[in-house]
Amino acid sequence: MVYTTVHLIRHGEVYNPDRVLYGRLEGYPLSERGRQMADRVAATLRDQGSDVIDVTASPLQRAQETATPIAAAFGLPLGTDDRVIEAGNYFEGTSVAKDPRHLLRPGRMLRLHNPWRPSWGEPYTEVIERMTAAIRDARARAEGHEAVLVSHQLPIWTMRRHLEGRSMLHDPRRRRTTLASVTSLTFDDGTLITVDYTEPCRDLLPDPSTAVLP
Repeated sequence: MVYTTVHLIRHGEVYNPDRVLYGRLEGYPLSERGRQMADRVAATLRDQGSDVIDVTASPLQRAQETATPIAAAFGLPLGTDDRVIEAGNYFEGTSVAKDPRHLLRPGRMLRLHNPWRPSWGEPYTEVIERMTAAIRDARARAEGHEAVLVSHQLPIWTMRRHLEGRSMLHDPRRRRTTLASVTSLTFDDGTLITVDYTEPCRDLLPDPSTAVLP
């Protein structure tokens, strides 16, 4: 038996005072609290004796900044994988998170007709396909050890629901992927045997709504 764990880590808090749905937009670095979260996750993995030999992140700045102290904690180079990037979203760059009434504009309401796909963004099937490939490759690089993939809320939650055989239709407010949370996939050879979830930065979350912000 060869056990390998791939940790899917959501990035830390982003400096976003206007609450823009930033999606794949350039910029949007971690806030001061977000940097504390990144340091906390790195220290937690190190102090619990994790056998991390590979650290890879989404190309977006917030993911790179979250992954940097993790890689440093284990003396590893930081890799980048476009396949774990945030999901594409039609509402990117708007303030719908701050004021949902923006969704009531006719052109935007048309984008909400199919929550199964979803009609407002990258299809869940495509998110699952690219995340599956990234996880498979991370597992191969870290066979018998542990790997870290720093990604984003929707890709991580979509992947978890897929692995657990659940419907893609869900309430975004109920995603269990708080900032800097760790979703750990453990494999016996190529077979997934456990899915674990921890929140090492629970005490650093600004308020309960943090879990549902874009």
